[in-house]
This record gives sequence, structure tokens and C-alpha cells, in this order.
Amino acid sequence: MDRATDPSTCIASLSECGSRWHRIQGTQSPHAKREVSLSQSSEQPIRSKVKRVFGPAWTTRLLCILRGRGLPRWGNLRRLKPFSNSHGWDRGTPLDRYYVDRFFARHSAEITRDVLEIDRNIYSRRYGHDLRAMHSVDIDPRSEPTFLCDLAHSEDIIPSDSYDCVLLPCTLHHFRELEGCLKNVLRVVRPGGVILATCAGAVRLDAEEIDFWHPTPAGWRILLQQTWAGCEVVVEGEGNCLAIVAFNLGLAYEELKPEELDYKDGLYPVVTTVYCRKPKH
Repeated sequence: MDRATDPSTCIASLSECGSRWHRIQGTQSPHAKREVSLSQSSEQPIRSKVKRVFGPAWTTRLLCILRGRGLPRWGNLRRLKPFSNSHGWDRGTPLDRYYVDRFFARHSAEITRDVLEIDRNIYSRRYGHDLRAMHSVDIDPRSEPTFLCDLAHSEDIIPSDSYDCVLLPCTLHHFRELEGCLKNVLRVVRPGGVILATCAGAVRLDAEEIDFWHPTPAGWRILLQQTWAGCEVVVEGEGNCLAIVAFNLGLAYEELKPEELDYKDGLYPVVTTVYCRKPKH
């Protein structure tokens, strides 16, 4: 066997590269950075030899071991289909609802007096107080809404400045004519009133033909500050790496621990929450 492709030689060479990499990682001097660059360059021929012997998958595993990187234990997570095709409804409560419910509960004091909600009045009833009117709007007659219309073209149907609070749970990403819907939502809110909304983050689509917008929280912030100019707008992302993986696999939130759900990492938004207060004058 050619010594250049002998497995023991390849592993020894990789080990030396790994040791060299550990010695110089974290050093910030220009000389060290140049050494890192040269070290990485020198690894390429060795890596090519190892790939010929072990293949790319085992080469990557060896490099991860040498560099102290963890290896995944896939188990039954190595799958092409999720555990649930209904976002976890058949297992428990969809994971995104943990963040949606928490958001509306946090702002329950402002869900009061005259409230308009998209679809059914689920969140108005659950978190509202001192309610005078609970109205709903939807394009689907099956939800029996107060206003059966397309929100983007509701100017002659829903009166302006009529509601103290508008609730849009799990909604913004479904608005086909987004700008028109957003303008009409603001139109129907009284001065000083609030809009509370949530939308899907970097997660699987509800369905290809009804799921249109998945900006990042920063993207929503820019869009809403432009469309709702002059309003107080607060946009946040909720979730973390584990939560977003679990949700995309169709797991229910009851299958995770509270501390796993509560950990917040802005790089992994399961849900984007939106708070908007319309100016009084």
C-alpha cells in the first residue's frame, strides 16, 4: 500500500493537523492568523488522501473528533418526513403556540373594550377582559366572522377607528396582499389602540399556496415601521435551535422542557411577535 494512502499514516497526519489547530486557535496576533491560514492550507492534501481511504463522511467525523466538535446521534431523528404532518396537533399542542399564547397573555391588559380578531375570537375570549364587543374578520365563511371579506379590500365594510385592539394570531404570513391588509388593520384601530400579531418564523409552511411571507424579525421591523409610520412598533423573535428543530419535526411543545422552550436565541425564530400602538393624535 502506498504510504500516502495508508490509513494509519493519514490518521497520524490528521492528528498532527488537529493538534496544531488546537495550539493556535483563539490566538489573535497577525503571525498566529497567518499560521492558521497556512495550517489550513497544508491540511487540504492530507484531507484529500483521507477522503480517498475513508470517504467524505468518515473524514468529517475524524476531523470533528480531532477538533473537539460534537458528533450527532441521530437515532430516529434521521428522517425525511416529520413525526407529525399537522404541526404536532395529533401529538399535543403545536410548539409555536407556546410562544403565541405567552405573547398574548403578556399583553392581556390591552385586550379590552372593543376587539377585532382575525378568524374566530379564540384569543379575545382567552385573554381579553372588560370586553364590550368581540368582532371577527375572515375571508372564509366557515369561521362565521362578523365581517366576511378580504381584509386588503375592507374599506367599505369595516368602519375606521372602531377598535381598541386588533388581534392577528398566526396571521401575517398568510396575507396575500400584505400591504393592503396592514394599512386596513391600522385604519380600523382607534387612536391610542393596539395591534397584537404573531407570524411564523423559519419553520415549515402551512401549505405552499397560502403561506407567503417569512421575513426575519428584523425584516418585519423594517416593513412595519414603514407601513405603520408614526406608530410605536416592537418586533421580537421567539425560539432557539432546539425549539425550531422540534417544531419542524412536528413535535408538540409538551415534549420539551420549559427551560428548553424559554431559552431565547435570536438566530432561531420559531415565531415573530408584533406589538403596535397607534398614536393618539
